[in-house]
Amino acid sequence: MKTSTTRRSFLKTSAFGVAGSAALARQITTAEAPAGKTFSFTRDIPVEEGWDVIVAGGGPAGSAAAICAARLGAKVLLLEGLGCLGGTGTSALVSYWYSLTDGVNSLVGGLCLELVQTLCKGNAASPNAIEKFQQGKPVGSIGFQPEAMKILLDKLCRDAGVEIRFFTHVIAADADREARRVRSVITSSVEGLRCLRAPMFIDATGDAVLADCCGAPARAAGRDTPKIMPPTLCAALADVDWDRFYKKNQQATIEQAIADGFFSQADRHVPGVIRNGPGNTAMMNAGHLFHANALQTRSLSDAMVRGRQLVQEYAAFYRKYMPGCEKMQVLATGALLGIRESRRVVGEYELGHADFKARRHFPDQIAVYSKAIDIHVYDLSPEEYKRYHEEYTQLDKPKRGESYGLPYGILVPRGWANLWVAGRCNSSDVKVNGAIRDQPACSLMGQAAGTAAVQALRLNQTACNLDTAQLVETLRKHGACLPQPELTKTMTRS
Repeated sequence: MKTSTTRRSFLKTSAFGVAGSAALARQITTAEAPAGKTFSFTRDIPVEEGWDVIVAGGGPAGSAAAICAARLGAKVLLLEGLGCLGGTGTSALVSYWYSLTDGVNSLVGGLCLELVQTLCKGNAASPNAIEKFQQGKPVGSIGFQPEAMKILLDKLCRDAGVEIRFFTHVIAADADREARRVRSVITSSVEGLRCLRAPMFIDATGDAVLADCCGAPARAAGRDTPKIMPPTLCAALADVDWDRFYKKNQQATIEQAIADGFFSQADRHVPGVIRNGPGNTAMMNAGHLFHANALQTRSLSDAMVRGRQLVQEYAAFYRKYMPGCEKMQVLATGALLGIRESRRVVGEYELGHADFKARRHFPDQIAVYSKAIDIHVYDLSPEEYKRYHEEYTQLDKPKRGESYGLPYGILVPRGWANLWVAGRCNSSDVKVNGAIRDQPACSLMGQAAGTAAVQALRLNQTACNLDTAQLVETLRKHGACLPQPELTKTMTRS
């Protein structure tokens, strides 16, 4: 690994651009400075290089991107702000995946399917998933142990040769905006600031942090849309008696508790308690944090505090109202919120609701999926609950055997040469994003982005002008489920 030192003025050197400079300025503004004011300084920052691909974010998308790129022989650096991989499935404790099939056939392949099968083999999954796996049938949904997922991702990264840097945040980028090419990312960690260089970059932060620092256009919830889908703080539970717990009774019980005045907010939309292992453990997804903005630190902080209160409130509800939950214990709350909406990049293709309704498939699709539109309630009104229920269970819901494609262009910020996004920050409209923001879809996108980055590097191609036929063939070779009969060398564009 080469290490050198270069002198940069973050607020005056044009190479860093407005977005990256502003991000750093926010980090160094003093408490005494008047609102809206910043100050600048010049600092010598160590420059490190020697990687082929740098991946920002170690959630389902970033982990998949890093592992799959490294398995293809690339030298990969994976940056993660917390101390484990897995993101939403581990740090946020959303330890449940579904929509893995179209009701008939498995839709996930490659690394995502490998994760599912390994968790089942290791007895770290819910009994329904283990039973399906042992019978050789497609696993449609899986609850899993978060700690097992952490260890599995650690092992897969180690085996593939991925270098991981935990507790490391991307705070700025050195990007040529005219050429739409990233030169380096600026990170902050306990060691201070670092400038990390590579020829290829993947933004898997969920919030499109790297893309935003580079100046790539994006749509932000609350800024470009009138509403923000509320997040939830999830929890790990123990001591649920599954022989007596009957989830189909939950909605009627929620309605009764609301009528009794039990809750501090009359929220009828409760995903609830879901089994995530062979024992008496579970995850709880309950308590919407209305109006929380994932792009504002103060809002996130307030939501975490309120979320921990709601977890205890819902645990008390289950103990009082739901048979089998009388001895329920809350073991932990998430270190992350379960964010449903923040930024979405403007990509070479924006997957829209019309595509979803048509169950459209694409010659350059890098994944297929079958989840329904899942736009959670925006407020507590009966109208919103009715809207959600009809939209998720009736309107436009894929029928048994139906699926839709995710084209390659949703991973590429428009016009960018060496930058991809993967995961929740993909290029799609609000409704479709509500269907494909789930962890399995994010993993599929991550594998595609990592594979595309290696192809671009080796064949001197760019993200925005990649041979998509070759990409699809490589993904198929590594287990991806891509049934399209015809391929094209050029991507589908908006």
